[in-house]
Amino acid sequence: MDLRKVVGTRPLIMAGACVLLLNNNQLLLGLRTDNGLWGLPGGSLEPGESMEEVAVRELAEETGLKERKIEMKSRN
Repeated sequence: MDLRKVVGTRPLIMAGACVLLLNNNQLLLGLRTDNGLWGLPGGSLEPGESMEEVAVRELAEETGLKERKIEMKSRN
């Protein structure tokens, strides 16, 4: 939100990660407080973080769950 205060509504390109947490074909979703929609745990990359680190951090921040094993998949 601090960045939005500086750049306003101009488009931004930011790196980030979402976590797909599966348990017996069930997918974990969280109800977002900003728009009231269901979504995946995830967020933006902080300076110096790897994609694995942002995934682990966001999962813990948004769900309280500690990762056991992160398997990275690319959209490509």
